[in-house]
Amino acid sequence: MDIGFVGLGIMGSAMATNLLKAGFRVTVWNRSADKYAPLVDLGAIVAGSPRAVAASSDVVIAMMANPTAVLSVRDGEEGIVAGLLPGSGYLDMSTVDVKTSLESARLTHGKGALFLEAPVAGSRKPAEDATLTIMAAGDRELYDNTQPALEKMGKKILFLGDTGHAARMKLANNLVMGGVLTALCEGIALASGCGLDTAQLLEVLDSGAVSNPMFRLKGPQIAANENFPTAFPLKHMQKDLRLALQLAEEVGQPLFATATINELYKKALAEGLGDADFAAVSRVIKSAAGNCA
Repeated sequence: MDIGFVGLGIMGSAMATNLLKAGFRVTVWNRSADKYAPLVDLGAIVAGSPRAVAASSDVVIAMMANPTAVLSVRDGEEGIVAGLLPGSGYLDMSTVDVKTSLESARLTHGKGALFLEAPVAGSRKPAEDATLTIMAAGDRELYDNTQPALEKMGKKILFLGDTGHAARMKLANNLVMGGVLTALCEGIALASGCGLDTAQLLEVLDSGAVSNPMFRLKGPQIAANENFPTAFPLKHMQKDLRLALQLAEEVGQPLFATATINELYKKALAEGLGDADFAAVSRVIKSAAGNCA
């Protein structure tokens, strides 16, 4: 199977690397050429446009930052759709809204090709370790055909049915992740403000019902107010919270806590923390405590 890969950011580079190491023939394209060298060393072929990637691949995978970025590589004379051949596949692993996925499916089917949305749960390290959770929806035939590739990028792969279901599931997942991380930040801030040992708080949390890998990884960083290594950029979490609120509005579901948490992330963006890891929202919480003192 010849695979195309469009979008070589934090996640895409790691995922494409795993495909190359597994022996797939991979053709790549990225807006900035500085991401090519490590992949070329592993045997990747560089194409001149997303269209060229699609035209030379049985399946083209896209991993973009947001809906606008998806449109920039999907549409137009040099976009992915323009290069799709009948019977080929377009697999979008970006986190986007349902409307964007449905339009991608419509355009892909118009070319006689198959479409699958397959956003992932996980950040830099799971992408590097091929332990992502992949949520797929759309054309079951493409899902079945791409199992060998999906298995080289993720440890848990779910088929959720019709196009749109995976986008909805990913937004629900990230809503929870953003909320839980924010609660951790507030707990650490409260413990610190009370003069407690934050390391002991983390020990208590890790021994109870809320023990989880994210707390173990990010808790010490938050407590130390370090420069957080960017595994999942804060700007992407705010985008996902915004899309989750948009989805909730469409179905009439109030999201009281998420609306407030989104405001925290918006403030963090305004303070220039968009490219930092999403754990940097802790700085907004800490600065608010300082302003109240």
